[in-house]
Amino acid sequence: MAGPLRIEVAGETNVGMKRNHNEDNFSVIEENGLYIVADGMGGHASGEVASQMAVESLKEFFAATQQDPERTWPYKMDRSKGYEENRLITGIKLANLRIYESAQRDAGRKGMGTTLVTMFAVEDGVYVAHVGDSRGYRVREGKIEQLTEDHSLLNDYIKMKRLTAEEIANFPHKNVIVRALGMKDTVKVDTRYDQPRAGDVYLLCSDGLSGPVTDEMMLEICTTTDDLKAMATRLIEKANANGGPDNITVVLARWLS
Repeated sequence: MAGPLRIEVAGETNVGMKRNHNEDNFSVIEENGLYIVADGMGGHASGEVASQMAVESLKEFFAATQQDPERTWPYKMDRSKGYEENRLITGIKLANLRIYESAQRDAGRKGMGTTLVTMFAVEDGVYVAHVGDSRGYRVREGKIEQLTEDHSLLNDYIKMKRLTAEEIANFPHKNVIVRALGMKDTVKVDTRYDQPRAGDVYLLCSDGLSGPVTDEMMLEICTTTDDLKAMATRLIEKANANGGPDNITVVLARWLS
């Protein structure tokens, strides 16, 4: 790669049209190259607590390991993966355990959890990690590609190739998540590595965006809006124009030469 690429970032969250409070959280931690979107679930505002805990736990773990890479980790490293990918997975597993233990201790938080999608920019690329149905996309040269695979009941059915387009549209359990932080004391984290090019836009979002806004609409907004902040606002406005059934959160990162 000719010289390091610079990254510009924007993020925005919105309660949507149907909910009375926002259980999503996001964070942009530029000094660590870490970008996070979390979509909390569980009644009595405990979803908000779970998504906040996920964000804070990751922040804390990255800050601690930044200063002391030799610090003892709560989980063994996966030898088939490098240090940075292990660091990301470990931070997410730690967040999962904290949310799970908090829910066990406090009856009011029973059943709380959160989805999570994160992007970690390293020297020569990015790691995208996720649990649940919050998504990561890449917009490159006029095309949009989903980089994550939803951990949802609907997606499990689709993978078994048992559904027609009409059946997908009418699927009764669209919002059933089969994997999330806080469900159990351990969690499987899916990761993938990607190499950004100049001009690429990476988009992290909760299902409040990817539900009501099609990939084609996202692509249209991302390729016709130059300013990143305006892009985030337009994406959220589109979700709300399409009913805004859920909280909407988006984090955008663009690589510049």
